[in-house]
Amino acid sequence: MTHVGGNLSAALAVLAMVSALAGAVYAVVRLRGRRVIATATQRATYDVLHTAGLAAESLRAGLTEATATKASRHLRALIGSVGIAVADANGILAFDGRGEHHGPQMAAAASRAITSGRSSVLGPDEVGCGRMDCEIRGGVVAPLTDPDGTVSAALVALADEQPAPGLVQATLETGRWVAAQLALAELGTSRARLARAEIRALRAQISPHFVYNALTAIASFVRTDPERARDLILEFAEFTRYSFRAHGEFTTLAEELRSIDRYLTIERARFGDRLQVMLQIAPEVLPVGLPYLCLQPLVENAVRHGLSRKPGTGTISIVARDAGAECHIFVEDDGVGMDPAVFTSGRESLDDGPEAGQHFGLANVDDRLRSVFGDEFGLVVETALGAGTKVSMRVPKFHPDVRP
Repeated sequence: MTHVGGNLSAALAVLAMVSALAGAVYAVVRLRGRRVIATATQRATYDVLHTAGLAAESLRAGLTEATATKASRHLRALIGSVGIAVADANGILAFDGRGEHHGPQMAAAASRAITSGRSSVLGPDEVGCGRMDCEIRGGVVAPLTDPDGTVSAALVALADEQPAPGLVQATLETGRWVAAQLALAELGTSRARLARAEIRALRAQISPHFVYNALTAIASFVRTDPERARDLILEFAEFTRYSFRAHGEFTTLAEELRSIDRYLTIERARFGDRLQVMLQIAPEVLPVGLPYLCLQPLVENAVRHGLSRKPGTGTISIVARDAGAECHIFVEDDGVGMDPAVFTSGRESLDDGPEAGQHFGLANVDDRLRSVFGDEFGLVVETALGAGTKVSMRVPKFHPDVRP
């Protein structure tokens, strides 16, 4: 009996401990459950920023019926109105919420805002429709002003009562934010057009002398070495195909180097042993993306303006190194070089001079590198008369806007 009683006491003690532990665990769980993850202000800030981000995704493509339709729901949430319309000079582009039957009044109000460039508050008389079940009692019109001061579109927010100051302010601020997003979209479009124009200009720079000399060199092998003539024709065809391709602003270092190899193959057929080439390429950087026709003009200039004027043998070195988050590229020749004072004196003074083509090619590449990656990623040129030329560039290995 004593032994059994001892076991029972021990069991009861264990049960008591388990109950106490369970209570403690429950208390901890309850305490954790009560922990505040975010304050009301923090949640409201997140909601506003998240909604604005969703609207911005559509507005980045400019203002069209499709983008306005995608953005209108998020814009209405930002403003807190019962309905919202996005309009341009031609009429309503998109509507979200209640009160769509007020289309004519909203289009007229938006047209007035676009013409005058001024915001306005609409009262019951201006949004009246005659429907007994209509709950719309007013609205706010906000013009979307471009950076140059012109107005090409407007927001119209509808209310189920006389618009309060809070709704007026929210509509006007949202209108300014939308106008800023559209300005950024136009800036991106202009940048893309500029990049395409610069590439077209660079293509036009391909020297007729190079084409003539390449075809002359190929012709010289037609009888003496037909097989080599055939290979050179294929290399020339691939080089021109890449140089005049119609798609993509970006390429990979590997693709650019392939085109450079074709170019140098053709030039070696012309210069023979006078042209020596040294390559030092880290395999890790071959997939790196960079602007199309970014490296090739530097090599062309090294041959055209450096070695072609130098008597005897000339050497071109092309180096691409892995430098952590960046790829460092160098194109160097031991040709005649340039006068640094002339090179830095401004591109206008070189337009008609013997260095105009070289300066244009370097300036074109420098502009595009800075446009894509930032001002700290421009070209670095080291040169002097009789000392050759070395051109260096840094390219980030990964960049969100670069998709080869």
